[in-house]
Amino acid sequence: MLYLYHKEASKPQLTLLGDEHRYIFKVRRHKVNDTLYLRNLEDGLLHRYLITYIDKQSVILELQESQILEIKAKVALHIGWCVIDPKNIEKVLPSLNEMGVEKITFIYCKRSQKSFKVDFKRLEKILLNSSQQSGRSEMMQLEMADDLEHFLKVNPESKMLNFSDDHLTSDNHISTIVIGCEGGFHDEEVALFKSENIIGLDTPLVLKSESAVCAVVSKILL
Repeated sequence: MLYLYHKEASKPQLTLLGDEHRYIFKVRRHKVNDTLYLRNLEDGLLHRYLITYIDKQSVILELQESQILEIKAKVALHIGWCVIDPKNIEKVLPSLNEMGVEKITFIYCKRSQKSFKVDFKRLEKILLNSSQQSGRSEMMQLEMADDLEHFLKVNPESKMLNFSDDHLTSDNHISTIVIGCEGGFHDEEVALFKSENIIGLDTPLVLKSESAVCAVVSKILL
């Protein structure tokens, strides 16, 4: 873990309780006069704290220094992701966060199962843990769109990942791309995109939605 997330990081003094205390005291076995780095994932700053007091219930930290240290991908990438089984989203979300995806908008596409509900609080917890491990300095943004047509009104420059002879390469300059759910896109959804805005992957294999997302992100960001 490269830093500890705390929403009040930047204050002159912090008191850690509960899970945060257990992690520092029992897992990491820190002691008085050890240094800890904290972020609030809002100001882009890395805050250096000194442990000044530890007992069996609390840890007291004193701020020593705050410095600008932004850790993020070199380009901003927004994924429009047609809703799939939330369990599969949760499996790959840490990888997408580590690779630097700036934003994901989940879309109820025509072939998305309406019974699938995205638990944003659970996803945010996953993102917090992933960001602490990877060093990422800003939280990934998460949003919801009712359908693809509404998404395109807000993001008219979007590309679609679908079957196409125009293959995605690392040279493509893409800021927003839409990826389908199991079963792909409905013909009506494909018709919303101009042919030049539809790109494919150079593979004869059929990928699951979560595999396609990881493939696209790695091509664009890494």
